[in-house]
Amino acid sequence: MEALQNLLMGFTVALAPQNLLFAFLGSVLGTAIGVLPGVGPVAGVAMLIPLTFQMSPTGAIIMLTALFYGTQYGGTITSILLNVPGEAASAITCLDGYAMAKQGRAGVALSIAAIGSFVGGTIATIALVLAAGPLTRMALQFGPVEFFALIVLGLSLLMGLAGKSMVKALMMGIFGLILAMVGMDPVRGLPRFTFGRMEFMDGIGFVPVIMGLFGLAEILVNTEEKLTSVSVAKMSSLVPGKKEIGDSVGPILRGSVIGTLLGLVPGMTGSASSFLSYIAEKKVSKYPDRFGTGMIEGVAGPETANNAHANGALIPLFTLGIPASPTVAVIMGAFMMHGLIPGPFLFKEHADVAWGVIASFYVGNVILLILNLPLIGIWVKILKIPYGLLFAVIVAFMMVGAYSVSNSTFDILVMVLFGIVGYLLRKLDFPLAPIVLTLILGPLMERSLRTALDMSQGDFGIIFESPIAVVLLSLAAVILVAPAFRFFRKKTETLSGEEGA
Repeated sequence: MEALQNLLMGFTVALAPQNLLFAFLGSVLGTAIGVLPGVGPVAGVAMLIPLTFQMSPTGAIIMLTALFYGTQYGGTITSILLNVPGEAASAITCLDGYAMAKQGRAGVALSIAAIGSFVGGTIATIALVLAAGPLTRMALQFGPVEFFALIVLGLSLLMGLAGKSMVKALMMGIFGLILAMVGMDPVRGLPRFTFGRMEFMDGIGFVPVIMGLFGLAEILVNTEEKLTSVSVAKMSSLVPGKKEIGDSVGPILRGSVIGTLLGLVPGMTGSASSFLSYIAEKKVSKYPDRFGTGMIEGVAGPETANNAHANGALIPLFTLGIPASPTVAVIMGAFMMHGLIPGPFLFKEHADVAWGVIASFYVGNVILLILNLPLIGIWVKILKIPYGLLFAVIVAFMMVGAYSVSNSTFDILVMVLFGIVGYLLRKLDFPLAPIVLTLILGPLMERSLRTALDMSQGDFGIIFESPIAVVLLSLAAVILVAPAFRFFRKKTETLSGEEGA
């Protein structure tokens, strides 16, 4: 009952005219970013953060979160009509979505994807509403030791799932932590790692770093490919038949559950939810061999899971202050730039902001459902713009965004530098997500640890006095050490096999 009352209060905030406008702008811009090649949700959210500086914290977060889940549907449009996923989470939709488009059923595929996205996002938001109270009450019992252990566990999960190599993920995580330490020492108030540069006194801004790593680096990679003009599949009626609706109900419900649950796991991406949903639909289908030939279940399930994942990933951010993905970490950074710390105290000290943003998820999903289908023609026309011109406009917008963070050309240089670094790291198959997550979470982790050590007068034993912290740190250790055990076990089996031969 309390959750319902809080949600109703949130709707009074979310339905205010200015916040409705921000939800609309975020949904439209998010869809456009999902359609565009070379700009993912991480860079998209980072680029728009400077535009929110003069906005209220509630309006700013509403627009950025709407942009986040709006990108999920933008990628769907190009996957179905062009066989080109706008972002990774929509890649699996190409298999059956584009096959349906070639059969003249593109409109039906897009309609079912829109309905599934709406249902999945709504169910994940309901889960957030129900989980907010219990999880925040639990988190309010945490002290600095428990929060330190919780952040370590979250980072361990993120690194464990970030790439093929745990060693490379750890290297990138350490690199992010080093970047996070640049600036003023939070306890002693002395500069560290600034090398005498005044620009480093406030630390390295995460906005230019992220725009470089995920935006500029992506564009540099795309410029190597021969991008040709797109051929759009013919649009059909947008109204699905009774059979197609009936065949989509099960996949939409299953996709909602899969996406919401996997969204809770730090490091699990939306593409993992989409892929798992697709596999699940093949398993339960009477005709698994037909998948890839235009099965509506192959569109409904993954697209629902995709959007449910986007909304579900916000649950640990709002309740525990732990981002579950790089994009959510950037949104967390936006919270902090507006003087808010996501987590249990957000509900206690800024309940209007927390519940207003949560209520806006419902509003944003309705806006996406109503607007996206009529605007499909506009989104496709964006892709007809010459790629050279498109990339030039995106880079120019990134430079303006980087400069506007602190009105400094130094931030533009930082963005360009990290664009080159990100390009080289991608070529060497290093995961970029750990850098972003440790850059944003590093200061919080350090503050929790040093507060705990101040309480114990420098005795590290205080960490092991908390049963919760011990359990969380033990889980983190298992996650980090498990790949080494698997490697040595595989090596031993290989050697045993060679000796037997």
